[in-house]
Amino acid sequence: MSETTEETLFEFPCEFAIKAMGKFSNDLDVTVIEIVSRHAPDTHNHKVQSKPSKDGNYVSITVTIEAQSKKQLDAIYQDLTDHPHVLYAL
Repeated sequence: MSETTEETLFEFPCEFAIKAMGKFSNDLDVTVIEIVSRHAPDTHNHKVQSKPSKDGNYVSITVTIEAQSKKQLDAIYQDLTDHPHVLYAL
């Protein structure tokens, strides 16, 4: 069964920004990129941005991918939220 825009509100493939937030650490960006890359192997071709919080205690990592399906996005979000260093995934 193919996904329709009614089921997902997106038409795949599409550019999609995935954001993960956690306590600031030198390797959170590497962790997030590794998780996303498992499900989107072409991540190295996409934009990765890191932004610290005002006080520098937290950081948000945004990885923009070419999403292929809702199933792919669900798997990425599940792996991100399962990781102990990721506090939020949007």
